[in-house]
Amino acid sequence: MTLPGVYVAVCRIEKLNEIFSVLLLFSLMTTSMAVSTPTHKLPADFLWGFATASFQIEGSTTVDGRGKSIWDDFSKLPGKTLDGKNGDVATDSYKLWKEDIALLTKYGIKAYRFSIAWSRIIPLGGCDDPVNAVGIKFYSDFIDALLSHGITPFVTLYHWDLPQVLHDRYGGWLNKEEIIKDYVNFAKVCFESFGDRVKHWLTINEPWCVAILGYGRGVFAPGRSSDRSRSPEGDSSTEPWIVGHHLILAHANAVKLYRESFKPIQKGQIGITLNGDWQMPYDNSPENVEAAQHALDFAIGWFADPIYLGYYPSYMREVLGNRQPVFTIEELALVKGSSDFYGMNTYTTNLARAGGDDEFQGNVDYTFTRPDGTQLGKQAHCAWLQDYPEGFRALLNYLWKRYKMPLYVTENGFAVKDENSLEQALVDTDRVNYFKGATKNLMLAIFEDGVDVRSYFPWSFLDNFEWYVHFQRLIAIFFSQIHQSNRADGYTTRFGVTYVDYETQKRYPKASASFLIQVCINISSTTCSYCRDKPYFTVVQR
Repeated sequence: MTLPGVYVAVCRIEKLNEIFSVLLLFSLMTTSMAVSTPTHKLPADFLWGFATASFQIEGSTTVDGRGKSIWDDFSKLPGKTLDGKNGDVATDSYKLWKEDIALLTKYGIKAYRFSIAWSRIIPLGGCDDPVNAVGIKFYSDFIDALLSHGITPFVTLYHWDLPQVLHDRYGGWLNKEEIIKDYVNFAKVCFESFGDRVKHWLTINEPWCVAILGYGRGVFAPGRSSDRSRSPEGDSSTEPWIVGHHLILAHANAVKLYRESFKPIQKGQIGITLNGDWQMPYDNSPENVEAAQHALDFAIGWFADPIYLGYYPSYMREVLGNRQPVFTIEELALVKGSSDFYGMNTYTTNLARAGGDDEFQGNVDYTFTRPDGTQLGKQAHCAWLQDYPEGFRALLNYLWKRYKMPLYVTENGFAVKDENSLEQALVDTDRVNYFKGATKNLMLAIFEDGVDVRSYFPWSFLDNFEWYVHFQRLIAIFFSQIHQSNRADGYTTRFGVTYVDYETQKRYPKASASFLIQVCINISSTTCSYCRDKPYFTVVQR
């Protein structure tokens, strides 16, 4: 392939004692994309890496004693993923983890965020159930290998894959007493097994998605909803708020355990990571300015305000009334201050306007269409995502000023439209542009605005099983932007900077990987061997 002004990089990657050559179309598509040397350098302890999650990449769901998670069977139900695909194989990373670490090493990243599958550690999930020694060994070996290659492990304890047995036994996250006890026990096993080497812990990933999408809309496991066309059971008016409340308490109890029993010796940090996108007023009218704050209250404040400020947003109480659970005095003392940092997952910006009727969005209408009819930014493959990097900077500032905690950006990414073939995927210009804007605004927030940001983990290291397929279609309805692609399923929506051929499981770095590596070199105090090592990276201009 010959494209004017395109840099072509040939990258040879060792895999299973073989060397195969892959064509990597380098990210500097135009001279305007070149990464200039910045005036400032990030501190040496800034964590620059990539993120994944266990169910989305590991596969091997019935191997070595792993028990079922709520996603195992849910993803196999007709209609839950558009083509019926599931996580049984995913990117086969349970088997290919050594190759994945080799590629991460070639990329030269400093940290790797991954999650531990609860049902691989405790197959039946409960505090009285046996621990799986093989599962412990798998993650222990994985962590050792990361560290031996100079990569810092950043570990998520819960990324949505509740053991199925716990849902069947007592309703999972709906049962306050049982779920907190079992979750804290799972966390304890992980702290005991890995805490001597893991110094960065995330208790729960995106509790909003667990509560709203799993127990409100019913599009995520366990799929509970008042909509009987979607679920035979569930109450969308109460269950999401109950589950959210229990998630906060489970998080706080795990943090209490860590701080009292493990942190004094292990010297690590622990916190939660919350999803939430910037909400920009549709226009400057008072009602739309207020609507933007209301949207932030329901998307972010629901979890962040109790944890960092010690109370639920007043607007939530106004909307929900007595459906909003209440903390006891003892619980609130436990919850407030129960995070050493603010973990931040963010992807896009919404234009918020008053007059919506979706309670899960704070009765705020979301759109990407400006008053003049233009779109906010470049449309992704997912209908819920457009590229608007200025919103990233605005959100960083909002969170820093409101919560006054160090920020760890634990997810940020873009799915390019119809990225189905290798040839298309390697030239992921739209993703490069997305990360160009994101990293620029990240640096502006840090060095011009004074925001204390300590990590950046783009989502994702690999193309993988994406669970946003039905969510994106649902959001598309809200936006009146029905996504037309008939390929929108768990594996054709690709967020990775590494292309995965799901038939062969071979990995191919995309242009966005090269772009982020170059940024890492330019703004980091260290260098990246991947781009400096001539035998592995040759740049040819055509």
